[in-house]
Amino acid sequence: MDQPDDGILRGIILNRIRERGRIPFVEFMAACLYEPGLGYYTSPGRKVGAEGDFYTSINVHGVFGRLIAREVCRMWEVMGCPATFDIVEAGAGHGQLAKDVLDGIRGLNAELYERVCLTLIEAEPSLADVQAQLLADHQPKVSWKTPADLAEGRLCFSGCLYSNELIDSFPVHLVEMSPDGLREVFVTADGDQFAEVLDVPSTPELEAYLARLGISLHVGQRAEINLNAVRWLESAAHALERGFVVTIDYGYLAPELYGPMRQNGTLLCYYRHTIEENPYVRVGRQDMTTHVDFTTLAEQGEAFGLRRVWYGEQYRFLVATGMMEELMALEAQAKSEQERLKIRLVLKKLILPEGGMGDTFKVLVQARGVEEPRLLCMRDWGRLL
Repeated sequence: MDQPDDGILRGIILNRIRERGRIPFVEFMAACLYEPGLGYYTSPGRKVGAEGDFYTSINVHGVFGRLIAREVCRMWEVMGCPATFDIVEAGAGHGQLAKDVLDGIRGLNAELYERVCLTLIEAEPSLADVQAQLLADHQPKVSWKTPADLAEGRLCFSGCLYSNELIDSFPVHLVEMSPDGLREVFVTADGDQFAEVLDVPSTPELEAYLARLGISLHVGQRAEINLNAVRWLESAAHALERGFVVTIDYGYLAPELYGPMRQNGTLLCYYRHTIEENPYVRVGRQDMTTHVDFTTLAEQGEAFGLRRVWYGEQYRFLVATGMMEELMALEAQAKSEQERLKIRLVLKKLILPEGGMGDTFKVLVQARGVEEPRLLCMRDWGRLL
């Protein structure tokens, strides 16, 4: 049974609006997702997997983390096998991906494993205990930082920072093109419900964002602008002394993301594996996401000193980093044909272009201070099939 909509967080946001006046949608979304102790990502409870509201690649099979581990091993090699190598996972959740990555490194490269230090960044404080239990056999390699530590410059590392489905959860500005020009969506109170009003943008950054991309929205078209993604990438770039940033998420390049076919943008909510288009229900109890603008991440990354090394669909990344080898190894260990078939069916979800995660998810690899890295993902995946 659905939980009631009129929760504590709903009252807090409504009172905030009554006291201060209307708020930009980005503030409403931030409260729904990150209000301390009450937001979707800052309150206790399982959000991912069968018991939660959505699946990620992590839930499909541990081979996803092992393939990331393969690439991390190559990164260490192309950086000259440094004596210490930092791995940072931003948006670490329950820690399963971190465990799969460290398990993979330990099995693939014992020398690197001895030199690895892992830092987990997660907005939900109570998850630290869950992560610690899951990663118990990898202590004392594991440490913790908060998103504020990254944003405020209290993190410095050399190695690899990766994230999986993090940026899609950042609060976004919601805009709509009117006959009189670009307008922003503001949230106001209508009794005990929320309502929208359109007005001139709260910041000139919104029009500048679209202008930089050469994007012209059609009258009536809505879109999301993720200024927080740019700020996050700038923080990550400043924290990285040398190495790589790997972003895995669902999204598009700007021309497709803001194309006329997306009349209503990409904002969606998820509750118990069901899509919900209304962001004003189940306040703080449903996930809210938008597709990532990879053009901006790549272009702004260059401005922050991060050179784009590789960008492409998840299936290309996974095949190039060794998916077929991992599949054959898993099948060789299987005790029956039925078990082998189950492995194939599970793993194809990661690479299947239609109905799977293979082309919906993209991977962006950026580098600082590493000249002409020959990473696994840069191999000709077509020759690996």
